[in-house]
Amino acid sequence: MPSPALSLAGGELFAALLLCASPAVAQPVTPPAHYANVQLADPTKEASARALMETLRCLVCQGQSIADSDADMAADMRALVRERIERGEKPASICDWLIARYGDYVTYDPPLSGLTWPLWLAPILLLGVGGWIARSSFRRRTR
Repeated sequence: MPSPALSLAGGELFAALLLCASPAVAQPVTPPAHYANVQLADPTKEASARALMETLRCLVCQGQSIADSDADMAADMRALVRERIERGEKPASICDWLIARYGDYVTYDPPLSGLTWPLWLAPILLLGVGGWIARSSFRRRTR
């Protein structure tokens, strides 16, 4: 017969494991926003919204635009873009608002600033280093 302390420890362990696993099975309670997956009725406005969504990066996926991403945050951002386009806002002002809220990383074309200059200079520097390495290896082979 197991001791009472052992059975109590087993019950606590089970409760702790159950508590740790509960977030993994949780489902979001709120449905996606209306315009997340519904196009605007006006084709011109939808084209404008779609063009803007192609230039905005999904902050969850990071490699996809919000137009292509299946992440919940991208769906919320798509809905936000469509709602604002529907109200008559210009894409530039929507983009500026999103940059102010989420930072320069939300756009695929970040402006040149103190924080983003490495993004702009890195390709040039890498090409220069690659050219220098290639030139050095070709010189060694010809000697």
